[in-house]
Amino acid sequence: MKIAIIGLGAMGKNHYRILKELDNRVTIVGLCDVLPLEGYNEPCYTDVEEMLEHTKPEAVIIAIPTSLHQEVALQCIARGIHLFIEKPAASSVEDAHIILASAKEMHVKTCVGHVERFNPVVQALREELRSREIYTISITRVGPFPPRIADVGVLTDLSVHDIDLMRFITGREIIDQSIFKSRKIHNHHEDNAVLNFELEDHIIANLLTNWLTPFKKRVIEVACEQVYLEADLITQNLTEYSGYSKQNSYVVRDCHIKKDEPLLKEIEAFIHYVETDEIGSLATIEDSIITLKVATQP
Repeated sequence: MKIAIIGLGAMGKNHYRILKELDNRVTIVGLCDVLPLEGYNEPCYTDVEEMLEHTKPEAVIIAIPTSLHQEVALQCIARGIHLFIEKPAASSVEDAHIILASAKEMHVKTCVGHVERFNPVVQALREELRSREIYTISITRVGPFPPRIADVGVLTDLSVHDIDLMRFITGREIIDQSIFKSRKIHNHHEDNAVLNFELEDHIIANLLTNWLTPFKKRVIEVACEQVYLEADLITQNLTEYSGYSKQNSYVVRDCHIKKDEPLLKEIEAFIHYVETDEIGSLATIEDSIITLKVATQP
């Protein structure tokens, strides 16, 4: 498969590294960035149309600022090129709908890069929950401000991960929601947010996100009938607590997780999707639209 990458910032470089590991399945035919690229063996461009015309990729990974997603996605779709768009699909619900409609018209396969879906601990947690009644789900995603972010706030950069994970893990849709956000150290975008949800089957969810914490923390906690599960997305550890007794004791089980790189699994899933039509755990533009409706509400 001939693949090109548009955007060689931090995330684009990660995609490049993964694709190089998959050189038995893909060929990187072109790289494009607004700044001239050096140190790459592949053809490099600063103009998207020029790269698409010269390299004719079958699929493109879009890893540019969110505000540019719609313009570049439509350029690729017009040429019938399948798309992997880093989250979120676009900077607005309206732009995402335009991309979706164009992709359907041109029969182009698309997905949105919600890499946490492919974290082994998320996959294991999802399996553990399949046969359990879920009471509550709480997700914490905090850390220091990433200098790479300039065009969006913490809701669009970080909370979109967990809005998507909340639906992906539980398999339930949003019934009601409330969002509280603030600007503590930034002038233009929120950097602190708490999101509360009611999901189908009376599941209550709480998401905590900020750019104010001096260390990274990525944890999912799920209370179920008889068990409490805690997943650490950074260490890829899953712990089950159960068997609470009147003596204030309980049983702790460390669930076995085969650790792996989420982005590698996600890119492999995208390649498989393009080849077979099986979308698997990949997030769709429709998924991203649901997430954007929450993250971009006034």
